[in-house]
Amino acid sequence: MNKRRLGKTNLMVSEVGFGGEWLERHSEEESIALIRYAEKQGINIIDCWMPDPKSRTIIGKAIAESRDKWYVQGHIGSTYQNGQYVRTRDMKFVKPAFEDLLARIGGGYIDLGMIHYVDSMEDWEACMNTEYIDYVHDLHKKGIIHHIGLSTHNPRIAKMAAETDFIEMILFSINPAFDMKPASEDLNAMFGGYDEGLKGIDPERASLYHLCVERDIGITVMKGFFGGRLFDAATSPFGAAFTPAQLIHYALTRPAVSSILCGYDTTAQVDAAVAYETATDDERDYASVIASAPLHSYMGQCTYCGHCKPCPMNIDIAMVNKFYDLAVQQPSVPDSVRAHYASLTPTASACIGCQSCESRCPFGVKIAKRMEKTAALFGC
Repeated sequence: MNKRRLGKTNLMVSEVGFGGEWLERHSEEESIALIRYAEKQGINIIDCWMPDPKSRTIIGKAIAESRDKWYVQGHIGSTYQNGQYVRTRDMKFVKPAFEDLLARIGGGYIDLGMIHYVDSMEDWEACMNTEYIDYVHDLHKKGIIHHIGLSTHNPRIAKMAAETDFIEMILFSINPAFDMKPASEDLNAMFGGYDEGLKGIDPERASLYHLCVERDIGITVMKGFFGGRLFDAATSPFGAAFTPAQLIHYALTRPAVSSILCGYDTTAQVDAAVAYETATDDERDYASVIASAPLHSYMGQCTYCGHCKPCPMNIDIAMVNKFYDLAVQQPSVPDSVRAHYASLTPTASACIGCQSCESRCPFGVKIAKRMEKTAALFGC
């Protein structure tokens, strides 16, 4: 596994990393084994934005015997309230949530303390001009977080972060489809439809990458596979399919990028990502796919990121959408998909159509309508 220097942090991170958001969907034993398997393949950086105790405990137990070999991105402002994920800058929730993370991960420190998910100017102000940022600085001063980072989908916010004198790295969403989109305060516009004028990398995104190089700000990558949609021509915004090696190479060839954090459910998926290290130039080539692909919009497509939470009815919206997408890609609903969907509690039929989730979706997904379609498709 090749290692790359993560900007001014000077941490040498594996160029293929571990995005841990699906850990809670498996048994603790299985997920611990998966992380340890990834470690054996040379992976040494893992993201923990998840606030739920199970995910955090799994990571802590998995790396307990090799804590000094792992670099953990731990998010500040990702909280667990009444069994639901809530992003907040309210210190009565932020502080205990981070203290919980610290205790469960172990070692007494977090390598990369992440200012969690800032996509709008309003939220930037809420982070930078309140006691929230004082808390982040205090954690850093005390050595509890070794480096300060920030996560965002918005290149304009990312540029502002890079221009500070204290943010050392950024977790940013990068793939060939996203890179064509300009920044916007309007999340629907920012992640909205494509037209023929959006070919190539958006100038502001290109500027961000070069600014990060100039200021020695390392980038780690989320959403590199666009929730798996880029693997299938039928769901790819380009109308063409990519391979894991192509998408990993795309991300790693952006200036300032040090690591792409891939999501894994199985050891086979770890193997597929790590195979990038021995892939040929032809296997890594993504340019030919982009050059020959028709251009399509990805607006309204779920990437299963989980930012739609919390749901007042406790629906696992991302998983419902995932099973719906798996089902409609087949001539008839596979029995395995139907069985997995039926195991969800509650299912889409519990949706009350409040649409509160839609206001949090970075991609403008019409979630309430999808819940109706899913309930009709599966009959529950």
